[in-house]
Amino acid sequence: MLFGSLFPKEEALSAYTVDYERLYAAGYRGLLFDIDNTLVMHGAPATPEAVSLFAHLHRMGFRTCLISNNRKPRVAPFAEAVGSAYLEKAGKPSKKGMRRAMEVLETSPKETVLIGDQLFTDIWAAGRIGMYSILVQPIHPKEEIQIVLKRFLERPLLFFYRCFRKKS
Repeated sequence: MLFGSLFPKEEALSAYTVDYERLYAAGYRGLLFDIDNTLVMHGAPATPEAVSLFAHLHRMGFRTCLISNNRKPRVAPFAEAVGSAYLEKAGKPSKKGMRRAMEVLETSPKETVLIGDQLFTDIWAAGRIGMYSILVQPIHPKEEIQIVLKRFLERPLLFFYRCFRKKS
């Protein structure tokens, strides 16, 4: 399908409503997470809900990595709080950043899932290397101007995707 790498394999209301048990049963072992507007509001520290989610995922047997285009001062403290590996300045939608994150997890695209809130960075990055991706609703509508512009461009693509998905 045209634009196929821009489309998620599934959608969820939030990273906290994803059926991780189903993913684990399907053979996935690595989880890559965007941070801002995926796990917490933009710029917010790790919440008790995020800490609890990552503890649960690790008990299940998942390896996790936060993959962010932000810099270390933003990503490292969050990663430490949730007990996860991380990759800052990932350059999403670069394939290189995705490969580096999987090297950290010691997983392949076939056993790794990316969870994020943006088509043009998170989902496209996963799609470009054939990784399963889950698009979640952004946590908070207030965003920086460059993200607002991307969201405007995402709308028609998501409309097309949702129409196509219903017909399949």
